Amino acid sequence: QVQLVESGGGVVQAGGSLRLSCVASGNIFAIARVAWYRQAPGKQRESVARITSGGPTVYADSVKGRFSISRDNAKNTVYLQMNSLKPEDTAVYYCNEDIVTMTARKEYWGQGTQVTVSS
Repeated sequence: QVQLVESGGGVVQAGGSLRLSCVASGNIFAIARVAWYRQAPGKQRESVARITSGGPTVYADSVKGRFSISRDNAKNTVYLQMNSLKPEDTAVYYCNEDIVTMTARKEYWGQGTQVTVSS
């Protein structure tokens, strides 16, 4: 059983920073892709940033230059460093990963962590 657990959300003033973490646990053989999504109230879930094994790191235009995604393969952990936060960054942030186990490759989601940016 694979599980993703996010942490690091909270309330921050505009211009501040937060670092989100997502730890994957379970019978993991490899993690092929890691990504962060977010969903604001009344809006669709949107991609924020992703890293594909052997491929480029991709950011949404709205976060380029402010957010940075990184991964620690030894710890099965992916991070999202968020700087210069804006009120429009307020959303629930979700970790999303393509994980390979001994039997299958599947997409997994975390439970989400709330980020609130006050003006």
